[in-house]
Amino acid sequence: MVKTIVGIEGMACGMCEAHVNEAVRNAFQVKKVKSSHAKKQTVIIAEKEIPEQELKNVVAKTGYNVVSVISEPYEKNGLFGMFRQ
Repeated sequence: MVKTIVGIEGMACGMCEAHVNEAVRNAFQVKKVKSSHAKKQTVIIAEKEIPEQELKNVVAKTGYNVVSVISEPYEKNGLFGMFRQ
């Protein structure tokens, strides 16, 4: 699993967040996507890494600007996650 944090400029409200979330869901196979206009970012959880340029193109088509993309391995932290060593 991969966690991708996308810095996005231009989102101003909940509808902006929904617009970006829908565009990402329609373009890529994702487990979870959550946007925050207050944090100016979208967090995507997916099975495999999303190509950065494709992601930028999808967000650009919604009218917003990608300012950063950071991908890192993602491990779900469940109730028993604290016991893993």
